Amino acid sequence: MNTPAVPERNTPARPERDPYRVYLDALQSPESKRTMKGCLDRIARLITGDPEATGAGQPWELLRYEHTIRLRTLMREQGWSPSHVNKHLVALRRVLKEAWRLGLMSGEDYQRAADLPAYKHTRVPAGRHVEAEALAAALEVCDGDHSPAGRRDGAMLAALYSTGCRRAEIAGLALADFDPHARSLRVRGKGDKERLVYLTAEAVERLDLWLAVRGRATGPLFCPINKGGRLRLAHMTGQAIADIVSRRLAAAGASPRTPHDFRRTFIGELLDAGVDLATAQALVGHASPATTARYDRRPERRRREAVDRLRVPGAAR
Repeated sequence: MNTPAVPERNTPARPERDPYRVYLDALQSPESKRTMKGCLDRIARLITGDPEATGAGQPWELLRYEHTIRLRTLMREQGWSPSHVNKHLVALRRVLKEAWRLGLMSGEDYQRAADLPAYKHTRVPAGRHVEAEALAAALEVCDGDHSPAGRRDGAMLAALYSTGCRRAEIAGLALADFDPHARSLRVRGKGDKERLVYLTAEAVERLDLWLAVRGRATGPLFCPINKGGRLRLAHMTGQAIADIVSRRLAAAGASPRTPHDFRRTFIGELLDAGVDLATAQALVGHASPATTARYDRRPERRRREAVDRLRVPGAAR
């Protein structure tokens, strides 16, 4: 692999002057911080050729256009998908911007190095639909678990299915965000933007059952539970949410699904029910209606129905 030859820094950067650390510190969401850290660490490994390298202490401010465009090419040569490359380019542009903000590189050098076109691509949204039968089976498993975890997980699955929230949004909920009278949750999404989402009556019932176990002390709405059934009022991680979804569906004998599959199912069900795109966009917190439209299953159904009008002559033998 032909890595870009980046000049070495004469003296190591102080942590408070390291663009990598400054950029990650500026991210408010733990999920975003973890994602962007992974991106920058992978870019650092491309720069150095060291499989153990991280982005900390790398000479980001010394990157020039010839280096960044080479990195963009290397990502594709690694077999990364266009969307995966584009996510890394976002991280690279942002860390370069922090280098400029810190006065470590000129505005002209920053603009040139960050002038990296994204890869244009069209993809069918990944993931799978969550069938109502699969959810019902998983909820039945939760109901059969009479420990506090059974109540918590049942409420969590119902909230995912009836709100379309991201896993990090569910993990970040506090008790004060739940309004049982309005059947609403106040959610903080990407960019710390708040929105209200609404629960079905069945989801509220499950949340009430969980809160009867959790209690009404201030703190996170969903919290970790140890093997002895003891609750710890601390926020869970998005990965912990994903693990619970996987475990409960597996116990129900259902196919694997992710929290994002619940989200895409929620959007698809809304659009199938005739909810307008703007309302669906507001409920799921997408910045652009084009993102929400990608989950519209109706054009796919119409194309399938069109093909169903055809008949292949002759009988199969």
